[in-house]
Amino acid sequence: MELSVFQDYGPMLLRGFGVTIFCWLAGTVLGMLLGLLVALAQRYGPRPLRWLLQVYIEVIRGTPFLVQLFVLYYGGPLIGLRLDALPAGLLGLTVYGSPYFAEIFRSGFNAVPIGQIEAARAIGMAEPSIVRRILLPLGLVSALPALVNFSIILTKETVILSIITVPELMYQVQRMSTETFRYLEANLVLALFFWGLVETISRAGRRLETRITRHLIERV
Repeated sequence: MELSVFQDYGPMLLRGFGVTIFCWLAGTVLGMLLGLLVALAQRYGPRPLRWLLQVYIEVIRGTPFLVQLFVLYYGGPLIGLRLDALPAGLLGLTVYGSPYFAEIFRSGFNAVPIGQIEAARAIGMAEPSIVRRILLPLGLVSALPALVNFSIILTKETVILSIITVPELMYQVQRMSTETFRYLEANLVLALFFWGLVETISRAGRRLETRITRHLIERV
């Protein structure tokens, strides 16, 4: 194993890791927000809208992310949607993640005891207030482990963005491997970077779950 190669390629790998973090963070946050909107629309929207959203969820979940990315990046110009690699990658991650997040939110909302919602309606609480003060806080607590788990899955999906030349970590690792033929060292760095990222997200998720649970207990 030749470690001196990292003296030349270390800064490039760090830049790639920074792009990976940015793509994962932006794609996760935007996908989570879109998924939340989809889940709420499925719960409170009219029947035709709920049917269309269900079709959207099934289509996105039923097709590989790579295919979706190719359609968006290479097929987008056919309908006037011309995006550079990085915006296309972020949009692809957002669209890919939103149906999964929507289903996670839906299951979290369904876990909220119906008695609490009926009690809120009985005292005259408006539906937006029920969503904001009951459905969202309690639903998010139930959904948090699954949200963290799928956020971890999205970290690994970022490597697919290298196929459309997004300069994230996988793209830089492939470049290093091609130029130096040091495949073992390059892929070892890739594995270590992602292992560290996943461990950080896991620990942060557990701490957040503990803090939210403690806060809700104190409110009671």
